[in-house]
Parts: sequence; structure tokens; C-alpha cells
Amino acid sequence: MIEVKKVSIESELEDVFAIRKTVFVVEQNCPPELEWEHEEESVHFIGLVDGVPAGASRWRKTEKGFKLERFAVLKEYRGKGLGQALVEAVLNDLPKDSHYIYLHAQLDAMSLYSKFGFEKEGEQFEEAGIQHFKMILKASSFRQKV
Repeated sequence: MIEVKKVSIESELEDVFAIRKTVFVVEQNCPPELEWEHEEESVHFIGLVDGVPAGASRWRKTEKGFKLERFAVLKEYRGKGLGQALVEAVLNDLPKDSHYIYLHAQLDAMSLYSKFGFEKEGEQFEEAGIQHFKMILKASSFRQKV
């Protein structure tokens, strides 16, 4: 069973950080100093599979709009729908009048985000040593589905 919850207690936030450390710092070799930023201003989510912490994500308000970030699923839980559930939960949690919803997508994750109406914009770029594209939610595509 897949469940995604907004983080409300310290132990859940510790699980989120542990998942991100495993996926980004250990597995993808992202510099730790780049991983731990904007934590206090972000709304965090924990993804559970059969009650076990297995995924994480967050959103935050920026100068441009609302940025979705730090989508991470532990390797042993990939391909089970948790990533999709995390994206859906984050989008559902954004303020109803949200404008300009965007993210920086790793190339391997672009197809997931496109299912929700995100479209790439601009040139490919490197962030934390990994290739990305900026993706923007177009025409409130997701809002029309929910």
C-alpha cells in the first residue's frame, strides 16, 4: 500500500532527510552542501510503502512561483507508483491560486512529470553534477484532472 503524507513531526522529517541522503548524496554523488538548503521554508512530504518510509519530496514558494523539489524514491521501491503518488500529493497541496508551478527535472524523471502536464522549457543544464531541464506546469493541466 502506498501512502503520502505531509510531514508533521520531527521523526518524519528525519526519515525524509535519510531518504534524500541515500538517493542524492550516496547514490547520485550530489555534494551534501547543495542538498541541505531551503529546508525551513519548504513543505515536506514522506512517501510510505506498506508503512515503510520509501520516498520524499517538497515544495516551496520562490520569487518566480511554486517550485517542486527533491523527489526521491529509494531504489528498492522504484517502479511501484510511489513517484507518481508523491507528485500528485505535492500538486494537491499547493495553494489553489498557485501560479507558475515549476521544477528542475533530472532527465530520467521527465516522463513522470510530463504525465502531470509539465513541459520542458529552455536548454539542458547541470545542477549538482546531474543534467536537468526546467519544466513548467502548463495551463493548469493538473488542476483540470483533480
